[in-house]
Amino acid sequence: MSDLIRIVDLEVHTHIGVPDEERARLQRLLISLDLTVDCIAKAAITDDVTKTVNYYDVAQQVKDLAAQKSRRLLETFAEELATDLLASYPIKSLTLEIKKFILSDTKYVSVKIDRPK
Repeated sequence: MSDLIRIVDLEVHTHIGVPDEERARLQRLLISLDLTVDCIAKAAITDDVTKTVNYYDVAQQVKDLAAQKSRRLLETFAEELATDLLASYPIKSLTLEIKKFILSDTKYVSVKIDRPK
């Protein structure tokens, strides 16, 4: 049995973009995560956050990774995030989407990946 913890549109700011001038300024990204975890019943019954994946800690880790360095591609950042989160938490799999607001004639562009543990 597995359950899902979802973080939707976490706002982070990072230096990202192919051209140097784009990477020179902070850009706003929205990141959504679907974290598949073992059954959350034990955490629910005991009301103990240590028996589940603490979504606050996950969000902070995402923000910290975003701030660590500049990147050219959303794909690079997505892979780094997935690798880091899967190594740090008892997550069975994850889906993540990163939205970027760079093209003036679109609502956003995004990269979405699914990764098993």
